[in-house]
Amino acid sequence: MGKGDKKTKRGKINRGTFGVRRPRIKKKPSIETKIDINKKAIAK
Repeated sequence: MGKGDKKTKRGKINRGTFGVRRPRIKKKPSIETKIDINKKAIAK
């Protein structure tokens, strides 16, 4: 129940792995990528 335990969060941190106890945190897409500067409104 500690650093050597594969099933605990501390053990996952120690081994540098991911799993149910320590899932990967996915990066949210930034606002800058959603709003594209190159696409401008076309004036008629």
